[in-house]
Amino acid sequence: MATTHTPAPVSDLGTHEVLNQVPPRSDGDLLSADPAVVEALAREGGDAAALESVAAAVGTAEHREHARSANACEPELRTHDRTGHRVDEVTFHPSWHALMRTSVGHGLAAAPWAEEPGTGAHVTRAAGFYLTSQVEQGHLCPISMTYASVPALRHAPELAAAYEPGLTARRYVPGLAVPAGKDGLLAGMSMTEKQGGSDVRAGTTVATPQPDGSYRLTGHKWFTSAPMNDLFLTLAQAPGGLTCLVLPRVLPDGTRNAIRLQRLKDKLGNRSNASSEIEYAGAVGWRVGDEGRGVRTIIEMVSMTRLDCVLGSAATARAAVTEAAHHVAHRSAFGARLADQPLMREVLAELAAETEAATVLALRLAGAVDRGESALLRLALPVSKYLVCKRTSTVVAEALECLGGNGYVEESDLPRLYREAPLNSIWEGSGNVTALDALRAIAREPHAVEALLAEIDLAAGADPRLDATVTALRAELTAPEERRARRLAELAALALQGSLLVRHAPTAVADVFLATRLDADGPLRTAGTRPGKDSVGVLLERATPGI
Repeated sequence: MATTHTPAPVSDLGTHEVLNQVPPRSDGDLLSADPAVVEALAREGGDAAALESVAAAVGTAEHREHARSANACEPELRTHDRTGHRVDEVTFHPSWHALMRTSVGHGLAAAPWAEEPGTGAHVTRAAGFYLTSQVEQGHLCPISMTYASVPALRHAPELAAAYEPGLTARRYVPGLAVPAGKDGLLAGMSMTEKQGGSDVRAGTTVATPQPDGSYRLTGHKWFTSAPMNDLFLTLAQAPGGLTCLVLPRVLPDGTRNAIRLQRLKDKLGNRSNASSEIEYAGAVGWRVGDEGRGVRTIIEMVSMTRLDCVLGSAATARAAVTEAAHHVAHRSAFGARLADQPLMREVLAELAAETEAATVLALRLAGAVDRGESALLRLALPVSKYLVCKRTSTVVAEALECLGGNGYVEESDLPRLYREAPLNSIWEGSGNVTALDALRAIAREPHAVEALLAEIDLAAGADPRLDATVTALRAELTAPEERRARRLAELAALALQGSLLVRHAPTAVADVFLATRLDADGPLRTAGTRPGKDSVGVLLERATPGI
């Protein structure tokens, strides 16, 4: 006869009562908890009401669990089926698909391009991308590339007409099929090769013209993320020089294109997203833009993904600071709540100010996209990517320290944020690449310099620290040098952030940022060493989640 056992009471198993622990964050609206985004949305012409559903969705414990699961259960490459046929597929955990459905369904992919310019659609999408990035960034790589593909594809109107309806759709349709038969499409890009890396002109992939107007591509690509997307923009050497082409995974006749997945990259972070090496074994593609103009054509795609790098980095910093603020609001040490201890307040206030500066700048860039301010974007975008993405690792590291040893444990989510933090500074052009791109813009496009300074000068005379930074920037602009490209990029981005905060942020936010990033005694110091009066209360209130 079976014997039943009554479990011992939980209290009998413990040695003491657990106290002074931080409760998990409850479900809530990430948008309403972030005043910097709410204010920027209104200022840049976005639609806050259109974001209510996605803000509520990504603020749930369920969505956070999908983020955890998608990163813990990584994608797997399947090159052949059980009978030995080549299939070149990547399988994902169900949580990946749940994340993708949410983001595509809320218009975070290419949906804004279906709207009229100047309607705020790009600002609204940017804010949604920012909110979603705070929870999980890996799945946003294919979302970002899909968004960025449309401007490049429009260099080939027939191809754009064929693909845009699927790219701008709000329906996630995983699996390989003929693009014309799918209600929703995802796009990617494949540029770098192992011998060249960021020097894409050094690529050796060959594109051979065919009688029907298509090209056959043969070569290797070193880094292609989201290889299960439906189509890819790529660079190859055609008879007329380096050329941009689009390659679908499935050809119009239903056969699979000869795009071979060689292996998946084992990356530091971004574990939920599959990044691969691929081979073109006579793959079929169609030209986008003129032969020999490949970089100029695809650079429009790169520019839009760079915008998402700034948004994603600002979001990563915000997520880390929010976790830190939540922790110190509930944790006590040495007889007092951490959030009431002067040094902790100083540290968090500085981090919060820098995070707001990144957020306000990112949404300003999105507004420029929406309004077609191409001159401003040409220079503001690379310098913003340079600084915001580079600073994120430092901000996340400081936020992690606020949790102490608990921040070093995976359950806190800070380790995942820390591994993710360097990503956007590397992808779409690392620090040197973006700084040098800014130099090219200065040399070749003087209207870009004029637009940048015009935006910065809207705050002229408002603060001597900002004025001094602008003076230093103007000095660099008069005689730009390659060895000083990083200094120039940093000054430009800091001046932009300072100008935006002085004009639009609460005085306390602007003052802390100017003291820590623009004051002569500030920029090289660690968090918590800023000079000036105590104005941290406003910043902590804006950073601490009420959810």
